[in-house]
Amino acid sequence: MGSLLQRRLFHAFRTLQHENPLGLPRTGSIPRMQRGLPERRQIKDVAKVVAVSSAKGGVGKSTVAANLSLAFARLGYRSGILDTDIFGPSIPTLFDLSGEPRLSDNNQLLPMSNYGVKTMSMGYLVGEDAPVVWRGLMVMKALQQLLHEVDWGGLDILVLDLPPGTGDTQLSITQQIVLDGSIIVTTPHTLAVKDAVKGINMFKKVNVPLLGLVQNMSRFTCPHCHQGTSVFGSTERVKGICQEHSMDLLGDIPLHQNIGDDGQGGKPTVVSEPESERAQAFMDIARSVGLKVGL
Repeated sequence: MGSLLQRRLFHAFRTLQHENPLGLPRTGSIPRMQRGLPERRQIKDVAKVVAVSSAKGGVGKSTVAANLSLAFARLGYRSGILDTDIFGPSIPTLFDLSGEPRLSDNNQLLPMSNYGVKTMSMGYLVGEDAPVVWRGLMVMKALQQLLHEVDWGGLDILVLDLPPGTGDTQLSITQQIVLDGSIIVTTPHTLAVKDAVKGINMFKKVNVPLLGLVQNMSRFTCPHCHQGTSVFGSTERVKGICQEHSMDLLGDIPLHQNIGDDGQGGKPTVVSEPESERAQAFMDIARSVGLKVGL
């Protein structure tokens, strides 16, 4: 674990006192602290904050979030991305960045930048192959510092790459900061769509605006015969969910080998293939989201 992490994180802990000491759910209600919910705060020097979420892992959420942040930069906005996945950070790989971030004069973490986008991730503070084996209190403390102790230096929009699920991390983020909206990422697969509904309902419960849904890996086009195939099943399920919850379908991202290869190589599609149809799909989604949040 890096020296910066040792200096920066977890110098003060307070015991959490829940109304329900065993943590058992009460009719699906959002857990509350005995002293009340924390007050939502704006992230300093950030105009708009958008969360990209999926209740199911493996649907390409981080790839979508990274490409959206890059699309905003291409549109001329001061863009950033915050990786809030403490246990499995992806942003360092997607942006080809490593090393420990520096500290500002007022002891704030300074983002690391590539391709015109400012980034911050727990992956910079621990070794690339080092597991984060922490209990809840340390995770929440790290998350709080990532949310409130980064010197972004002025951003038009910050994309939050949320971890999969609807647990403590997602709840803490929605309670601690003002979100201008959320984007749900799913594939057409039945199980992914079912979990996407859970994510939709979570944001409804915490009163975060739902900007729309992105259908990733929607269709594969054979490079030889040029015929399209819905590998993960019909896209009608996703369209039905959008209608049921009065949400916009922000866009379809095709299933294409280059999207994965671009990310793995540290140069996402919006940067590596800016004129491709795949990159244009991300650009169109960014334009739509920008209009919805008032950029």
